Amino acid sequence: MAENKTDKLEREYTIPLRARWKIVPTYKRANKAIKTIKEFLVKHMKIRDRDLDKIKVDKFLNEAIWARGIKHPPSKIKVKAIKEGDIVRVEAAELHDKLKFKKLREEKIKLKGETTKKKPKAEEVPADKNKDGVEDKKEEKEDKVATIEAEEKIEKAKAKEEKHTTKEKSSKEQKNMKVGYNRSSQGQ
Repeated sequence: MAENKTDKLEREYTIPLRARWKIVPTYKRANKAIKTIKEFLVKHMKIRDRDLDKIKVDKFLNEAIWARGIKHPPSKIKVKAIKEGDIVRVEAAELHDKLKFKKLREEKIKLKGETTKKKPKAEEVPADKNKDGVEDKKEEKEDKVATIEAEEKIEKAKAKEEKHTTKEKSSKEQKNMKVGYNRSSQGQ
């Protein structure tokens, strides 16, 4: 129970879940466990109007609840709740090994992404190789646009040509058509 000057409140709770998820059908138990966590924290973290939308459940806490499937959530779970203003963020205080490694991997990827974003890229200066006064990149873009337009025209022409040609039907299709005509002429 630590309270900071920045209006940030941290608490750890062991939330009993079994009593609440036992009363619902087995195919709704994990959902009820998540809702129970939210209801418990709304009550104990003093959220106005008992609004469950102000409780944000961490991805790894959700995975811990769902780890054994929808029918067998844990009977109790230890969580860490952090209240900042009106919003309460909840995360699992203790994760099992698989989720620990998954969390570490995601943090590592996130850090790696941030370091690559910080590196300044060398500004690419458009080059004018043949020194005719027109930048080559503009010419390349125009060439790409022209080729795309030409391909579209060719595709339209092919589609139009295929539309107006008749296809030969296989012997099976011809036989099925004959059978269909014979039945309709006989009144079947």
